[in-house]
Amino acid sequence: MARHVVFFALVVGGEAAAVSPIEKVLQMMNDLVSKQMKEKNAEAKTFDKFKTWCHETKREKGFDIDDGNKAIGELMADVEKYSSDANKFGEEVKVLDQEIDQAEAQSASANDERGTKRTNFEKTHADYVASLDSLSSGLKRLKKMMSGTSGAASASLFQGTVQGIAERPELPAFAQAALASFLSEGSEGPGDFQQPEAAAFESSSGGVVGMMEDLHDKMKDEKVDLEKRELNEQNAFNMLAADLKHQMKSNKASRNSKASSMKESEGKAALAKGDLAEGIRVKKEDEKYVKDLGALCHQKEVAFQARQKTREEELEAINNAMEIIGSGDVAGAGSKHLPGLVQRKATGLAQLRSSTKARQPSDAQTAAALFMTDQASKLGSSQLSLLASRVGAEPFVKIRAMIEGMISKLQDEASEEADHKGWCDEELGTNEKTRTAKSTRVAELKASVEEMTAASQKLATDIGNLEKEVADLDAALADATTQREAEKEKNTETLADAKKAIAAVQKAQDVLKEFYTKAAGATALVQTAVRGPADEAPETFDEPFQGNSGGNGGGGILSMMEIILSDFERLEAETDTGEAVAAEEHKKFLADSKADREYKEKERKANGSRMSKTNHDIRLIKKDLQSTQEELAAAMRYFDELKPSCIDSGVSYEERVAARKSEIESLQDALKMLEEGTPE
Repeated sequence: MARHVVFFALVVGGEAAAVSPIEKVLQMMNDLVSKQMKEKNAEAKTFDKFKTWCHETKREKGFDIDDGNKAIGELMADVEKYSSDANKFGEEVKVLDQEIDQAEAQSASANDERGTKRTNFEKTHADYVASLDSLSSGLKRLKKMMSGTSGAASASLFQGTVQGIAERPELPAFAQAALASFLSEGSEGPGDFQQPEAAAFESSSGGVVGMMEDLHDKMKDEKVDLEKRELNEQNAFNMLAADLKHQMKSNKASRNSKASSMKESEGKAALAKGDLAEGIRVKKEDEKYVKDLGALCHQKEVAFQARQKTREEELEAINNAMEIIGSGDVAGAGSKHLPGLVQRKATGLAQLRSSTKARQPSDAQTAAALFMTDQASKLGSSQLSLLASRVGAEPFVKIRAMIEGMISKLQDEASEEADHKGWCDEELGTNEKTRTAKSTRVAELKASVEEMTAASQKLATDIGNLEKEVADLDAALADATTQREAEKEKNTETLADAKKAIAAVQKAQDVLKEFYTKAAGATALVQTAVRGPADEAPETFDEPFQGNSGGNGGGGILSMMEIILSDFERLEAETDTGEAVAAEEHKKFLADSKADREYKEKERKANGSRMSKTNHDIRLIKKDLQSTQEELAAAMRYFDELKPSCIDSGVSYEERVAARKSEIESLQDALKMLEEGTPE
């Protein structure tokens, strides 16, 4: 193949040159000197630009690293502060819990003691009331007896009446003792009571009446004192109960506030830890970037000096060759003996190469994309709009799968929403019957449940997204591996052809062999294994400079050989470099994808732990809500849980059904357009 290309370059015809081959060679060499000087100066300017980029980039990255160190220090301080705050609030919550328990125990003890004292008071008070009644009725009978009968005749009756009053069990001990003393004065022993004379009876009965009146007044005073003591004790108990109630209410409010602050501090600490890890990662990447940048800039500096030296050596070699060829011995002999050499303008190998055209979307895909864009605008559907933007850029098979997948998804959503609506109607009807009123405590707990439920749902969504991203990464890895194998096979074949062509062209070289052999010893810049400064640096030179071997217009055999050789060397170098870069990029892609996958898996597990903790906290709050106001709390909480998905959707169920139906019909029409427009 290489032999055929060289032969083609040599025999292509054209207008005959008007000068001899030696004159042509001298002209080509002169043009080559001018070209070399221009390239040498341009290369110096290009490298100056690169040096400026090295300096500025190193300085900017230094600022980034300084900022990163500062941010890391601030984040470490934040983590320490938030963690300390969370611990402090946790300890305060424990203290408040203990105070609440103590107050509740004290309240229960005070209630028990008050109940006992109240029972004793009621019993004693009832005894005083009964005793006063007994004394009052006894006094009335005694006074009536004293006014109606004589003393001698009524002594026995009077004695029995007093005896009956003294034996009443409800009388206080001091009253019973006083009456018993009176009775004992008129008798010498049991059953031996002497009947007094009339005057003596009147005197004795008058004394006992006075005594009983004194007893009545004394018991009445004691009853009043008893009632006052009970009133004072009840007031003291009420004040203590009010104080304990106020203390418990205040402590519970403070405890809930501290617990909320503790959770908030824990959340902030977790976020700060995530930011800290990310900051450390970015800082390490920046530090590696600066290290790679220094190596690259030094490498380019060495390569630039080598290229400049090679160019100077080539200019010196060409000038020496021109002196030799322009001398009388060579130029004169050539003018006399050498025939003219007809040359044709060479056609570079690059012009013979074919390029691979980018895949263009089919007419059917274009029509489907336009149709879906129009339908998305009419229906206000963001999903159709997003899919339409990808129809023209993706392969047909992938587009068809995307459309079929979206149709299936919309149909599943329609079925799920219908079931959900029926469930919502039933649940809302049942809930409305049980819901009666609201309370401040229930509202506070409900707000906490809603907030943490939203956080749990967001974590669940994030977990789902991460799982999808991991699946997409796995698919991308498989696709990239297939493409890399195909690309490697093609590059191997191209390199083999290029090496054969180079070997064939080099056999024909014998002019300036020493210089170009020496120049060919230069090596290309080492390619970095991962993306870094070399990928962002301004364009300079990535291949070794091996000298110029051709002119700037027509060419001689040597120029043709150099052009052909240069083309094949460039093909080999670009293919070899492209293969190395593609292999390294594929390797980096695999490494990055693995790291990204590990990060997403780690983040998914972390979100799972956060969601479990959040759900656990939700269950604890719901339990507290149930214990505070069981039926009311359950009804209100459940109603709030139903509202987001059953009431506050923003669009009616009928409107959503109609919109989804229109989207499905539009997708089916687009799929039909694609299938009808696809050739068999």
